[in-house]
Amino acid sequence: MDIRFVTRGVELKDDLKDYMESKMSKLERFFNRIIDGQVVMSFGRGLFTVEITSNANGVIMRGQSSAPDMRKAFDQGLKNLERQIKRHNAYLKDRAQLKTHDVSFELPAPEGELPIPAEEEIVKVKRFPLRPMSAKEATMQMDLLGHEFFLFKNAESGGVNVVYKRKDGGYGLLEPTE
Repeated sequence: MDIRFVTRGVELKDDLKDYMESKMSKLERFFNRIIDGQVVMSFGRGLFTVEITSNANGVIMRGQSSAPDMRKAFDQGLKNLERQIKRHNAYLKDRAQLKTHDVSFELPAPEGELPIPAEEEIVKVKRFPLRPMSAKEATMQMDLLGHEFFLFKNAESGGVNVVYKRKDGGYGLLEPTE
């Protein structure tokens, strides 16, 4: 597994880097198709923040933690990532056993037009590949990333769709029409 370290206002010593590399390499015992990983370390407000991201065969998983000690922050972030990898592995096993992809989503009823806010400047542009997947796989990916919505290419229809978390619980699916 290829591991990249990014530091922001933090000095990373060689012994700690070796420790992190050895711990990250042990992730492959949970899921053997982890392609690469990234560890981002920063310091702010008296706490070290460590964000660990891994690419598990196209599925991006992330664990993050903050602590007064960098090693403790890393260990906790790694535990969070391990939990996600185990959950993803269990999902893949369940999916293989069930062989079904039936998901029903209820779309919210339109409630008139929303007021247009004043124009705001775009401060960040993020580009990522759209991989074909089912709506259920997209919700799983969204949960693993900890996001409120997820853009994906629907494997069944071939169109670009969005899944999102509803305020009243559950998920929603947005499918554009012509």
